[in-house]
Amino acid sequence: MNLTQTLEIIPAAVIGLTVHEFSHAYAAYLLGDSTAKDLGRVTLNPLKHIDWMGFFLIVIAGFGWAKPVTFNPDNLKEKHRDEILISIAGPLSNLVLALLFFVIARGLLVADFFNNSAMGLWIINLIVYWGIINIALFIFNLIPLPPLDGSHVYLTFLKDNNPNLMMNLYKYGTVVLLAIIIGESWLHVNILHISEMINAVSSFFLKLLMFHS
Repeated sequence: MNLTQTLEIIPAAVIGLTVHEFSHAYAAYLLGDSTAKDLGRVTLNPLKHIDWMGFFLIVIAGFGWAKPVTFNPDNLKEKHRDEILISIAGPLSNLVLALLFFVIARGLLVADFFNNSAMGLWIINLIVYWGIINIALFIFNLIPLPPLDGSHVYLTFLKDNNPNLMMNLYKYGTVVLLAIIIGESWLHVNILHISEMINAVSSFFLKLLMFHS
């Protein structure tokens, strides 16, 4: 990844991770738990959410993490349902943010505001790129492996029914996920097919907004 790509990714990563974690925290607060709010996480201040090691890895390697939002399940009204809602709030916020970037880019394109200059077209393409990065965050976080958000759809039930299995999944899930990511990169083996999913979802919305036929 060259310097230009890095500088293009940083704003999208900061915005995407901040909105993602804010959405977890705000969803927990709306559902009855104030733990994240008391810890100052119901905010759009990036400094409250960014884990610098995780952010550094996103910039240089394309994957990483932010500070996880903590909540107390005992404060939730419908424990299993609300844990799932809190978990999916983050990825869904990235999807909404991606659509917002696409709509802004489309609006600038239709308005012909930047089209007469190379700089203008670069800005439009950059905004589309930020949208695609948020599509990537949306899809990546839905992978059903701990500690990613997609795993909470079933882990919340295992917590009561099979806590030992849940603990083992948490214990080894991160190792398995990192092994898959590193294996894909080093061995050039496509296991998760994330890039294909990102391209498919991005293309769907871009076609919907008539960026291309």
